[in-house]
Amino acid sequence: ALRDGRSVFKDMVAADNKAVFLNSEEFAEVHDVYYDGTNYAQIPVVLTRIKQSSVAVSSSNRMEGVHIVSAMAHISADDLNGIFPEKGQNIEISDGEALGRTFFRKYRIVTSALSLGMITLELEAYDE
Repeated sequence: ALRDGRSVFKDMVAADNKAVFLNSEEFAEVHDVYYDGTNYAQIPVVLTRIKQSSVAVSSSNRMEGVHIVSAMAHISADDLNGIFPEKGQNIEISDGEALGRTFFRKYRIVTSALSLGMITLELEAYDE
């Protein structure tokens, strides 16, 4: 019975994540997310940008293997149709529109975690 209680609790947390945390009227904003050749249109994402100025390491003398996290993204696993973005891959998240065109910001995934139906990504801005 404990297992059933635990799974009911997990379902409740996942439902709360979607109803509150990923609610576009609360914390989330609607973005297009492009990952691994697929565009996930108009899904709720909580995207927190971290100021680059708060990072002491400049890009010119950056050491290999040192990652600068520039954003955190929280996305429901359901909204990515069960696809789990992997560390080291690139992901693009819409960053506004102008003249009818959607602009995307490119990120490299530094860490990727899945917990209770919520994907959490640490991202670094990626310039090609």
